[in-house]
Amino acid sequence: MSKSLLIISRQTPWSGPGAREALDIALAGGAFDLPIGMLFLDDGVFQLSQGQQPGALQQKDLSANLQALPMFGVEDLYASERSLAERGLAGNELNLAVQRLDDSALTALLDRYDQVITV
Repeated sequence: MSKSLLIISRQTPWSGPGAREALDIALAGGAFDLPIGMLFLDDGVFQLSQGQQPGALQQKDLSANLQALPMFGVEDLYASERSLAERGLAGNELNLAVQRLDDSALTALLDRYDQVITV
C-alpha cells in the first residue's frame, strides 16, 4: 500500500524554485496515484492569489500547474487560515479551491500523513 505524502509549500511563487518544485513533486506523485495532499503555508499562500503577473519578473506562470493538481489526483488542498489572514488574502481572492485550516486543524493534518515534505 502506498504511503500518503503531504507537501508543504512555504515560498512565494517567484522567490526561487521552491514553489515550482513543490508543484512538480505533487504532479509527479499524483500521476503515479500516490495519496498526496498539498498545504500552502506562510508565504506559500501567495501562490493562490489571483492576478499574478509573472512576466514582469521574467518567470513562467504557475497558475496552470495549480489548476492541474486535481486532474492529477491531488485533490486534498489546504491553506493556513492564519497565513492567509496575515497576508490579507480573502477566500474570494484565491485562484484555487482549498480547505482553510486553523492551527489546531493543521496539527491534525500533519498527523494524518505518513510522510511530510516541506519545500
